[in-house]
Amino acid sequence: MDLSQSQSSNLSLGFIAHVSPVMTAPNRSHIVDDSIAFQIDSRVKDQSYPVTPVPLQLMDKQTKGNGKEGGESADEERDVEEFRILGHSMCIKRKRDTDATSSSSSSKSFRVSSSNENLLGFESRRNAVRAWGNQGLQAADPDIFEIMEKEKQRQYKGIELIASENFVCKAVMEALGSHLTNKYSEGAPGARYYGGNQFIDEIETLCCKRALTAFELDPENWGVNVQPYSCTSANFAVYTGLLLPGDRIMGLDTPSGGNTSHGYYLPNGRRVSGASIFFESLSYKVDPQTGYVDFDKLEERALDFRPKILICGGSSYPREWDYAKFRQIADKCGAVLLCDMAQISGLIAAKECASPFDYCDIVTSTTHKSLRGPRGGIIFYRKGSKPRKRGLLLNQGDGSDKYDFEEKINFAVFPALQGGPHNNHIAALAIALKQVATPDYKAYMQQVKRNAQALAAALLRRNCRLVTGGTDNHMILWDLRNLGLTGKNFEKVCELCHITLNKVMVFDDNGSITPGGVRIGTPAMTSRGCIENDFDTMADFLLKAAQITNSIQREHGKLAKGFLKGVENNKDVIELRTRVENFASLFAMPGFEV
Repeated sequence: MDLSQSQSSNLSLGFIAHVSPVMTAPNRSHIVDDSIAFQIDSRVKDQSYPVTPVPLQLMDKQTKGNGKEGGESADEERDVEEFRILGHSMCIKRKRDTDATSSSSSSKSFRVSSSNENLLGFESRRNAVRAWGNQGLQAADPDIFEIMEKEKQRQYKGIELIASENFVCKAVMEALGSHLTNKYSEGAPGARYYGGNQFIDEIETLCCKRALTAFELDPENWGVNVQPYSCTSANFAVYTGLLLPGDRIMGLDTPSGGNTSHGYYLPNGRRVSGASIFFESLSYKVDPQTGYVDFDKLEERALDFRPKILICGGSSYPREWDYAKFRQIADKCGAVLLCDMAQISGLIAAKECASPFDYCDIVTSTTHKSLRGPRGGIIFYRKGSKPRKRGLLLNQGDGSDKYDFEEKINFAVFPALQGGPHNNHIAALAIALKQVATPDYKAYMQQVKRNAQALAAALLRRNCRLVTGGTDNHMILWDLRNLGLTGKNFEKVCELCHITLNKVMVFDDNGSITPGGVRIGTPAMTSRGCIENDFDTMADFLLKAAQITNSIQREHGKLAKGFLKGVENNKDVIELRTRVENFASLFAMPGFEV
């Protein structure tokens, strides 16, 4: 038949999509199929002869001689009828009950099979992610794991006397190695460049609150930024926020115990740090006879140089800082007073050292030294109204002036100098700062100070020479020149004996700089539970290392090539190393078991 002549046809043709068997409207049958099918309804004017709707299946266009292999049965041939739509020859096939049942079964089987395949495919993807994402370090990278295990043994079996190092607790390590490293959080709490930071904001806000609490600072008068990657970054952010390129800064000379981030030039004029590259720096020095800061010369230089920022604090200064005198000099020359308390921040928090917060405008610090936290930096800055003028002090207002450090410093940290903060570090710092505010931490810092004094006394009893004659904090500077040693050679021997400390420059009697000293600190071994008697034993180890160094220098000379040859397989070094390892292994190691 030809359906192009629709006027003479009693059939209507339509398309119906079927995904599952559904009940159709009256006078329509339901087709059990997952495909699109034609359905033709017979419409006769005489309603007394109802005709059952005929479900149809779209077939391929019939061509002469086209049939199934082996032929078809006569019944099947009677079920196929050829027709034409708009001149095109098509054919239809009446679905029989057996066909419907077969089709339904096939459809269900396909759907079950497809569903299973999807589940299997999804699970294979999950397993693929687990394969690379959930491997432990040992399985993922045996090479790095092996090296890290060696470092773990070195820490456990060695005596750690570097003043700027410490051991953190397991909670800090867990935060540092956590999922927080996955999140990008450029900006500040409540003002991020990325979404999904609501919990990161909570962590950073809590960290800032704990930082102010640890140093008993009023949040109305002090603000804090915990995002700097290091104290050097923190210092440079302060310079960047408050100064223009070429402006002047003034800090303690590096050979006198200052830090290169305060500005330093080598004798040949080379600028060592960014502070000296982008800003003009002039250093003040210690008195070469006493080792203390020479305030008379400091004031004279400051009034001539007129720095925009005057810096107190250093890396190798074993005595208290007179912040009141620094404040007076800063006011006289119109400078902002910045304290870098990186070395002694823990002692300050525990009130075992004088506090710079009573006198300074800005205070910076590392977070991993005596604070016993993760490696990073922190900036405290004054905010609110400035105090009224007192006498001729130039840096104080009339009460209506307000500090403008907050916006400048925060903008310098981000976006001027850094990208996204290290959220894992900030969480770890929050953990450490919580500990800082406890009585246990105060007791720890008191022990750190007692241990430093005990070690100083033990060395003095053994006729050793100390810069300034002792210590007020956690470190001592040992002048080795009277023993005929260089700091570099002594440091090397100690390292081979599993004692770590660091060489420093010292002033000789004529004021010249010589590499004749070492810096020794007590925080790390105090964290492992050492007390005064233990540091007396360490003094014996240090003196033995000095004797070994002297012996090798006499036989092989002080120059590196000959000296290193003398150290190699030295039986005295091997013997001392064994003693040191046996001693150090007696003490617990924070953060991990060995």
